[in-house]
Amino acid sequence: MGRTLQVRPTFKKGKTLEKIIINDLQIAYERQGSGTPLVLIHGYPLDHHIWQDIAPLLDTHFDLILPDLRGFGQSTTIESPYTIDDMAADLAGLLDALGLQKACITGHSMGGYVALAFARQYPQRVLGLALVGSQAPDDIPERREGRYATARQVTEQGVGIVAESMSLKLSADNRIQAFCAALILQQSKLAVTGALKAMATRPDSSPALAGFQFPVVLIHGKADALIPVERAQEIHSALPHAKLVELPTAGHMPMMEFPAETASALKMLIA
Repeated sequence: MGRTLQVRPTFKKGKTLEKIIINDLQIAYERQGSGTPLVLIHGYPLDHHIWQDIAPLLDTHFDLILPDLRGFGQSTTIESPYTIDDMAADLAGLLDALGLQKACITGHSMGGYVALAFARQYPQRVLGLALVGSQAPDDIPERREGRYATARQVTEQGVGIVAESMSLKLSADNRIQAFCAALILQQSKLAVTGALKAMATRPDSSPALAGFQFPVVLIHGKADALIPVERAQEIHSALPHAKLVELPTAGHMPMMEFPAETASALKMLIA
């Protein structure tokens, strides 16, 4: 028996987001600020709330668009399998609905996989790309099987097992651990299992890196326990024009652990 999580949500609940039907799904999003469009894509198994501390530091420079990926937060999903590329297509549809031809795209962790897929599929729509605690390669076989095993566990036991096991790996900060655990517990089993399977089947984005002609910013915590900083360094080696910002004591949640530093790095997209 695992320990019982005793957490109180510290994220701002109750706000109704704007919603648009895209690809037969209801995609929810928050929008604030003015300037260059910047899409902030959350990671697994979270939602747009992870950006709430950093948004006020960016909204005088950017027209911020904070979507909930399919199934997460207030967005809906489907039971049939889907891919990371499908999730990127949802974002393209969202930009279409908002009348935006181009935007800067930022993704955290799994959101980085979606951002890379967007950049591969729609390079002409990317003003700049930022990856926060993410990576380009696909899963090694052991990791892929681990995702499928977790999906089966979630189907049988619920998302609590993910909240318990993953929240401690996201950050060494107890407040952030509690925030993320509470946020994970708000997500549906269908969203979590669908995302796990989508990540397991994602392609290797490394070969596409050389074709990226837009600004690229890499933000990574050197204490990241989920995706090591070496993954960002590998992207930087493949893309010498990219700007790499390593945060010495940050874990997997730089936007919450060091919001000011992360915001400054994201502003490099338009510097």
